[in-house]
Amino acid sequence: MFFDESGVSLLPQVRRTYAPRGRTPLLRHRLNWKRASMAAALGYHATDSGRGARLCFHLQPATYDTTTLIAVLEQLKSFYAGESVVLVWDGLAAHRSRAMRAWVEGQDWLTLERLPAYAPELNPVELLWSSIKKRELANLAGDHLADVADAAERGIHRVCQDGQLPWSYLTHTGLHIHPATTHN
Repeated sequence: MFFDESGVSLLPQVRRTYAPRGRTPLLRHRLNWKRASMAAALGYHATDSGRGARLCFHLQPATYDTTTLIAVLEQLKSFYAGESVVLVWDGLAAHRSRAMRAWVEGQDWLTLERLPAYAPELNPVELLWSSIKKRELANLAGDHLADVADAAERGIHRVCQDGQLPWSYLTHTGLHIHPATTHN
């Protein structure tokens, strides 16, 4: 299971678009810096890849800190209901904090692995963020943070409905995903 966080704001993600010749599109926004944070975990069941890729998503106002990340991991724990999880994430300070290490020590269902520094190409969740920001959040000039949050959730639903897209994010990182073979 790969994990990552990203942020969105009321400032539009400006992307190239089409318009009639001579009519340059204008993005009107309020120059508001209100931010929301998103976290996602993307993975697959190691012994049964036929179960499909699994995507968990969390959205909240403001930024993540150790306390809110622990709450997200608690939700992940209930999502996996007793299964063991190997979580691969980056070196964010909240991931390495003393409180996080203490919490993880008490979790028998969770094993943490850290990605190498400066290697976002190894985390398939980065591809998820890129997809959402290039499509649902592109040129979106919302008046309220809820507009941006709704667009991000629409992007997550689009990815979840396409059975191949989450797998493509996972395989793009160089993973060779195949069901485990049983030996008789």
